Amino acid sequence: MAASLPELPADRVQHIAAELRCHPTDEKVALLLDEEDVLRRFREYFYIPKMKDLPPIDLSLVNKNDDAIYFLGHSLGLQPKMVKTYLEEELDKWAKIGAYGHDVGKRPWIIGDESIVGLMKDIVGASEKEIALMNALSVNLHLLLLSFFKPTPKRHKILLEAKAFSSDHYAIESQLQLHGLDVEKSMRMIKPREGEEILRMEDILEVIEKEGDSIAVILFSGVHFYTGQLFNIPAITQAGQAKGCFVGFDLAHAVGNVELHLHDWGVDFACWCSYKYLNSGAGGLGGAFVHEKHAHTVKPTLVGWFGHELSTRFKMDNNL
Repeated sequence: MAASLPELPADRVQHIAAELRCHPTDEKVALLLDEEDVLRRFREYFYIPKMKDLPPIDLSLVNKNDDAIYFLGHSLGLQPKMVKTYLEEELDKWAKIGAYGHDVGKRPWIIGDESIVGLMKDIVGASEKEIALMNALSVNLHLLLLSFFKPTPKRHKILLEAKAFSSDHYAIESQLQLHGLDVEKSMRMIKPREGEEILRMEDILEVIEKEGDSIAVILFSGVHFYTGQLFNIPAITQAGQAKGCFVGFDLAHAVGNVELHLHDWGVDFACWCSYKYLNSGAGGLGGAFVHEKHAHTVKPTLVGWFGHELSTRFKMDNNL
């Protein structure tokens, strides 16, 4: 007997509404789903702003002691309650032992990125060797483009979605200018059809098929910041690579929000921030991914000390 398919979320809502004899948008449906949610306990791990503390709130219109209904996780995630404890532990270590904190304690600073990279591999679907936790989003985006965007007279375009997040738009425009290219000719943006808000997959694939020979890099969002559209990452990757393009993604609004399998999908490169759905706080380490297939073929254009292999980094022999 064939295994039954899992119930789709929309079908689940309809099923519950039918059982409760109410409309699918009734609060009773939401409350029941909350009760059944196996992750509901994680709510208690975060501070949720109170209405009384929010600057734009007219307190005469709300119950000031109520928790805010927080829809700004795409801008800044909520603060985990353990943040203060962790920070105080490191500040205390710094005060007591100074530079020895680089290599002793529960969280040696010098391997701060290495000690947490294992937590990231399942979130983005990659091996630890394919991930670097460093910098902020725009810096990583530029470093990746410097390494993957090598324009030629024939293949000089970068393909992106219209109204991409400013990080992507500005980075691409400035990369083209850095290479002395005409932005109007080399910055290829795909727009939704007239009267529509999101891009149709068939339109994306059509542009890749027709213009792929002139496209050096495809750089899309994983999830569009404004419309919430989840792009078909594996399909775009496959189509672009079939035309000889490098394919990368800005996952700022996707990481920690949707399921990702960057290695299995064959994505060439990707980057993300961690302060949105990963709740690291403003200034948290960003991340970058480069598929292992490029380990010996695409070398970083700009490197620094932490670009050296950890096992030999402290030999200080200045050999890459």
